[in-house]
Amino acid sequence: MRFEHLIEINAPATAVGAMAPLFTREQLWHGLMKRVQTPQRFPMGPERCEWRETEPGVYKREVYFGPHVLHDEVETTPMQRIQFTPEAHGDTTPVRLTITVEEPTAGRMVLRFVYEALGEPGAEEKYYAEYRHNAWLHNDRDMVRTLRQWLNEEGL
Repeated sequence: MRFEHLIEINAPATAVGAMAPLFTREQLWHGLMKRVQTPQRFPMGPERCEWRETEPGVYKREVYFGPHVLHDEVETTPMQRIQFTPEAHGDTTPVRLTITVEEPTAGRMVLRFVYEALGEPGAEEKYYAEYRHNAWLHNDRDMVRTLRQWLNEEGL
């Protein structure tokens, strides 16, 4: 199972660029790292997150959703890519998320989100795949909206 989508961040020549603040690559990266280190600040985020950097750019995390604790490893390539690789949890196939910052032309940035199953999904997971894809897309859009709000309020 693989699901991929793009979210435009900077579109200086369009109406989106006129209505939304433009990010520098550094501001966008700083915001993305908040998703790694303080995901509880985002809509639908966990109650808390504990992390430690095990080597430069690699984080081990425990993410708390009520009584459920998810463990993952996050690998970062500064200013370019973040990859969240969860440990297996229950009967659900783990899904790796990779977020890549792309700049197809100068000043225009997009985020590429790629979700990949780390095993063969079961029949029930396949049945609900479209719902999961929609949830991921909405969550990623919410994250970008939150980053835009923080850029307006705090300057990230």
